[in-house]
Amino acid sequence: MEHASAFLARALTTPLPASAALPRRRPARVAVAAAAPERKPPGAVASTTNYVVPLDSAPSGITRPLVEILRDLNKRVPDAIVRPPSRRASASDPVIPWYHANRMLSFYAPGWCGEVRDVIYTDSGKVTVIYRVTVRGTDGEVHREAAGTASLSDARFDDPVSAAEEAAFCKACARFGFGLYLYHEDETP
Repeated sequence: MEHASAFLARALTTPLPASAALPRRRPARVAVAAAAPERKPPGAVASTTNYVVPLDSAPSGITRPLVEILRDLNKRVPDAIVRPPSRRASASDPVIPWYHANRMLSFYAPGWCGEVRDVIYTDSGKVTVIYRVTVRGTDGEVHREAAGTASLSDARFDDPVSAAEEAAFCKACARFGFGLYLYHEDETP
């Protein structure tokens, strides 16, 4: 055993002597059965044109530098996904629904991740959620955090914690520039 550990301590560039070679094993034979892909007629494919970002055109993996990702996140958001003021119950409601923000992040920043950092209940009957969004590029990663608050007694919410999480997630996305101009549209000089 002492002899084997001396080989492990050598630099990886040093070739091992022939006497230290590992015994060769015969490869095991494994039978693999693969099902043929399901064939559908061309017209039977579900349409993704009603989505803001088509599912079949989203890139996979971390393939772009952060500067490109952040530039794309700062682009104007399609009007079709912006929640008009008449559909928001209060000024603190997210301007963009979370599922659209999620889809756009997946399109522009594949490999992003999000996490709830803290959930705080107050004596005044409110819950605050701290949420962090991390965007990964080929040259590193960057994160933004935001807080969202909801009243525990508000009848509009089935789950106030979920409502606070949605607000925090959308604000964290806005801190990357995604739809940020919508929060300041009425403040044009």
